[in-house]
Amino acid sequence: MRIVSMILVALIAALHTYIAWFEIFAWEVKGPEIFSTFPADLFPQTVEMAANQGIYNGFLAAGLFWSLTIGETKWFRNVAMCFLIFVASAGLFGAATVDTKTLFIQTVPAVIAMVCVLLGTRGRA
Repeated sequence: MRIVSMILVALIAALHTYIAWFEIFAWEVKGPEIFSTFPADLFPQTVEMAANQGIYNGFLAAGLFWSLTIGETKWFRNVAMCFLIFVASAGLFGAATVDTKTLFIQTVPAVIAMVCVLLGTRGRA
């Protein structure tokens, strides 16, 4: 189960790396594709705001990737859970304020990964 949890953590980190990339570097190109219900003229006006959000997504990805480098089970669990809670919380807020799809893109995978991390590290110091 630990391997499954590590794969899920890596996939969520990769997703947030992609989100960081498009928010920082490709907002005006990818943004309208991803957020198709938003008016097209919104994207040029919000480049700086999106880049700021992208930095935060990059931090989430970095924390999740960092957890994968920790060999001690207890600290892998602690760091992974911390950043997965951040991802799930951001997903809940995004679902409540921007688009309910965010719940299924961010929160649900993070919660599944959290369950796998807990199951994969239970009983280990």
